Order: sequence, then C-alpha cells, then structure tokens
Amino acid sequence: MSRLRCIDRSERLNEIQKEQDVTTLSEEDVASHWNKNADQWARDVRSGYDVYREHFTLPAFLDFLPSISGLDVIDFGCGEGSNTRRFASMGARVTGIDLSERMIGHAQEAEARQPLGVQYRVSSYGQHTGFADASFDAVVSTMALMDGPDFPAAMREAFRLLRPGGFIAFSILHPCFITPGLQWQKDANGKTTGLVSSHYFDQTNFVENWRFGAGVNSEDVVPFAIPRFPRTIGDYLNGLSDAGFRIREVREPRPTPQACEAIPRFTRWRDLGAFLLMVRAERVL
Repeated sequence: MSRLRCIDRSERLNEIQKEQDVTTLSEEDVASHWNKNADQWARDVRSGYDVYREHFTLPAFLDFLPSISGLDVIDFGCGEGSNTRRFASMGARVTGIDLSERMIGHAQEAEARQPLGVQYRVSSYGQHTGFADASFDAVVSTMALMDGPDFPAAMREAFRLLRPGGFIAFSILHPCFITPGLQWQKDANGKTTGLVSSHYFDQTNFVENWRFGAGVNSEDVVPFAIPRFPRTIGDYLNGLSDAGFRIREVREPRPTPQACEAIPRFTRWRDLGAFLLMVRAERVL
C-alpha cells in the first residue's frame, strides 16, 4: 500500500493514504463513501470544526458570488446543506442536490427545523438531474466539483439547466497546487518555507484519509475516506468552454489578514501557494 506525503483539502492530516490506486472510481463509489461519512461530517461541520470553510473558503466564495437575490439557484454537491442554507438566506430560491442520500437526509432535517424554502433531491450533478431544461438562473457549487468522476458531464448538465444569461460559479481545490505529490518544505527550525507541487499530471483516482483536527479534541473526530479525482487546470477550464460557457472571471483568493490571525497556519496559503480556485462562467445563448 503506497503512501503520499501530501495535504488534505483542509490541511488537517499530515499524511494521505492511498487505499485504492485505480482509474475507475465510480459515482456509486463516491455515494457509498459519502453515505458512510455523512453523520460524522454533518456533526463536525455544524460544530465549527471545518475552520477552512468558516474562515476562508465560504467567505471568499460569498465575496466572489454575484447577487442571487430573487434567482432560482441550484447547488451542485450540497452535502448536509450548510452552504445551501446560506444561499437561501441571501434571498435566492434554492434547490440542493447531492448523490449521498444520508447527506440529503441531514439537509432536510435542518430545513424541517428551520424552514428557508430550500428543496433537496438525491441526484448526481454528473448525470441528468431530472429537472427541465432552463429551470435555473444560477448554478453554484462550493468545494464539491473536484470530488466527482466526470467534470465535463457536470458542466453539460449545468449548461442544460441554465436559462440564457444564467451563470455558474464554483470553488474547488486549486488543481495546480493541491496535487497528489504536494509537500511542504521546512527549514532546520521547522518553519515552513516553501511548497512543492508534484505529480500534477497524475490523474489516478484514489481514496484519501483525512480528518478535521486542528484545535479539536482528538476524541471528537474520526477520519473520513474521500474519493479523489485529480485534474489539471486545463481540464476545468476546457470543460466549461466545451459545454458552451463563456468564462467571465477566475479568482485565486488568499486568506485575509483576519483569517490568518484567527488560524495562523493559513499564512502558508497566503504566502506560498494558492489553496482555492474560483470560476464564474455565463451561458450566453
């Protein structure tokens, strides 16, 4: 069993373990893993353990997102619904889809406790979602599209679902820096001085083990097993273009000074490499 010195999406496990070394991880594999993760994931996220989401990735995305007030919006890969509910609180009429039945169950429970008008459906963003053509004004997705096996299919489905003039906006791990061979360089005193990004073109699917951890009682967290689908930046941008989208903005945000003060290790992503890639594209026709 091979091991990679790498970094997980939230920088909270020092070692990523390749449990599978295959090229054909399927949507069924993805759904199975996320169904197993769902209960602990929902608990951890709602307990504030995902400090990247709280202090960096979601605030950056909300700053990037155009106004969605009054729009019909679909959230691709909505998970347990925390971000989806934020979109609804911004005045949008929101539908969330996820291929994990248990994740959708947690999202529906939150909606029942505090209704915001969000509709949820168990569905894959990489296949026909069951909605009619031109049903939505916007497609959004936060840190989810890198976890599905068929990005071009997801973009074709997004294009089909959008009305002319509608847009897609998404955030993903930056494919140029969060690579299968990522390593931090340190000096003799243990200070992080650089970031090595390697195996960029290795698109072997694998399952990584990681967990929320920093500042959290280790007894309260357990590892997650997440299918991974490495891609190049060209795969993402060409997937949009090939589906018919016109790319309007690409942003690579850095953690704010306030975020770095709250979570000091964020300074590595401020100074040494990009953690996050955000893209907004428009359906013109």
